[in-house]
Amino acid sequence: MRIAIAPNSFKGSLDAFKVAKSIEKGLLSSTLDVTCELFPIADGGDHTLEVFLNWLGGEIRKNTVVGPLGIEVEAEWALVENGETAIVEMAKASGISLIKQRALNPLKANSYGTGQLIIEAINCGAKKIILGLGGSASVDGGLGILQAFGADLMDVSGNRIGYDSNPIMDLGDISMESIDPRIHDVEFLILCDVENPLLGKNGAARIFGPQKGANASDVEKLEKSMVNFNNIIIKKTTKDFSKIAGSGAAGGIAVSLKSFFNTSIVSGVDFLLNKMNFIECLKEVDILITAEGKVDGQTLHGKGPFGVAEKARAYGVPSIILAGKADEIEQLNHGFDAVFSITNGPMTLDEAMNRTSLDLEETSRQIGNLLALKST
Repeated sequence: MRIAIAPNSFKGSLDAFKVAKSIEKGLLSSTLDVTCELFPIADGGDHTLEVFLNWLGGEIRKNTVVGPLGIEVEAEWALVENGETAIVEMAKASGISLIKQRALNPLKANSYGTGQLIIEAINCGAKKIILGLGGSASVDGGLGILQAFGADLMDVSGNRIGYDSNPIMDLGDISMESIDPRIHDVEFLILCDVENPLLGKNGAARIFGPQKGANASDVEKLEKSMVNFNNIIIKKTTKDFSKIAGSGAAGGIAVSLKSFFNTSIVSGVDFLLNKMNFIECLKEVDILITAEGKVDGQTLHGKGPFGVAEKARAYGVPSIILAGKADEIEQLNHGFDAVFSITNGPMTLDEAMNRTSLDLEETSRQIGNLLALKST
């Protein structure tokens, strides 16, 4: 039997490469006669940079930038295609993984550091920026990025807003007069891992705010600020991108970039799978196994595992998804033929994360044993 192993990373635990290796190890130790094809994936979120470079190569660069809560971090990015294109992963500069759980605060976090990486890429000659949006800590509408580009933001009293907090919370106006003129000659390609709009019950504040540390009161403040931000954008540009798929990703960054610059939004996983020649692999395999740390109904709206399962289904290949935590399994069965949680018994989150590799291996071994029964 030939099995394609195409997992996403387990955030805070294992990258996609290690997840794939753990699943392969479990299958090879089972009673199943199996050949494994490893396709570690990303969808614009964590480890998009590493997955991209694994398949296409490139030159890694590092720069010190302002992190999401104002503390400097060293962030990687890459030049590809003879230096004409830069790969920037937002999680590296403005990611939730850069902040301890107890310190998460979307009312303060911003995307300024991601903007700094983009400026560094332009300084190095990049004419195209491929920007992965997943894993962000901020809900700032991309205003931090605009500040890094040279934009002036004013609060409701007309005072200039600094870059040490979330500028969307008291936004009164946006001035693009001091923007770096080179940015208008750059093409932005945004890789999204979600399809959510900017506003409303499925928007940036209400869906992703709690994941980034917002309580119920914070969520309403963020939503109100997002509405105000969108109204200011419409007034400045006559453009309203708040309802397009992916406009709510990473706290609304696509809205700022599409409003002022040459910007396209694409599915992160589809973009990367096309680069990886994944379809050719599907033509030769019997089963697909994918995985992610936590899966639920949201997984079916732009996340990497659903992207690979959807392509597998088009070629008649059944899919299995493994997860550290699986919720809303009935919904997940609309996208995957089988869903398995790898966690065995009650344990703390830290314990589960420390056991990720072992649990992936053991669950995969049992799946292999089960498939061996059918193949005999």
